Amino acid sequence: MKILCVGEMLIDFTPVNGMNNTYTANPGGAPANVAVSAARNGIEAGFLGKIGNDDFGKLLVNTLKKDDVKLLVPGLTDEATTTMAFVTLDETGDRSFTFARKPGADLLLNEEDVDKVDFSEWDIVHAGSVSQSGTPSRDAVLKALRKAKEAGKLVSFDINYRDKIWSADDCRRESEKIYPLTDLMKISDEELDFVGGEENIPVFMKNNGITVLALTLGGEGARIYYNDTGSKESVVSTDISAMSAKVVDTTGAGDAYWGGFLSSLLNQGVRSVSDITPEKLSMAGRYGAVAGGLCIQKPGGIPALPYKEDIEKITGEK
Repeated sequence: MKILCVGEMLIDFTPVNGMNNTYTANPGGAPANVAVSAARNGIEAGFLGKIGNDDFGKLLVNTLKKDDVKLLVPGLTDEATTTMAFVTLDETGDRSFTFARKPGADLLLNEEDVDKVDFSEWDIVHAGSVSQSGTPSRDAVLKALRKAKEAGKLVSFDINYRDKIWSADDCRRESEKIYPLTDLMKISDEELDFVGGEENIPVFMKNNGITVLALTLGGEGARIYYNDTGSKESVVSTDISAMSAKVVDTTGAGDAYWGGFLSSLLNQGVRSVSDITPEKLSMAGRYGAVAGGLCIQKPGGIPALPYKEDIEKITGEK
């Protein structure tokens, strides 16, 4: 059971509760979050991305080592500093970001780095759109997903749109190159425009050959769409309620959800789209909901990601 996450790892500067204009440096970055989440759920995880040769970069490497996440680009780069994101939280705990990334080290992943990877070793290869916002990482990530698809592996993609990095039109243009490669996709209710609105999801999935699409709805939970090509109805959906929890910080919650969701699928024996069933998706959805619910009760991205034993105490599933 192995998952490879491709893209950015960075530093989230998270507000310190009760101290105005004071931040603490936490490791983060959506693909790295998913990798660590999977590792904490008992999945062998790898991370393919560039990290700066600076104190923050060394912190990130140590973070991956602590959770036994394999770093597939072992050397730190001197060409740019580690990317930084400053997090602002509103009164509900919801977050927004300001980035220091002109460029950041994460944008320097290149096709030569990808060529060194044996994609036949991994069961799922996951990426998000942030890495598509600049070169050479844009071409490197696209190549990685193509190689994963050619190797017969499951491809996972998270829109994860950040308006401070690039425009919606640019994100849409680059994401459209990835949709046809995608088997498992996550979007939030704020990103529905990228699929033509919720009513268009079945058509979007059929047109791009996407088997599973998870629409996260914040405190309302998630709606999981399944494109079962063997079914007369073809695309069906299931609603999974969110876990009731006090919100402290939503940073990384979507990644905790998706890392839990993918981990559950792997733990249920899913290695290809033919292994997916509505029952397995429902179990994965419940597992992901608890993972996200535990995450939002703590501040910071990776530090808040829950462990398998904590999730199983609530789900009762092993």
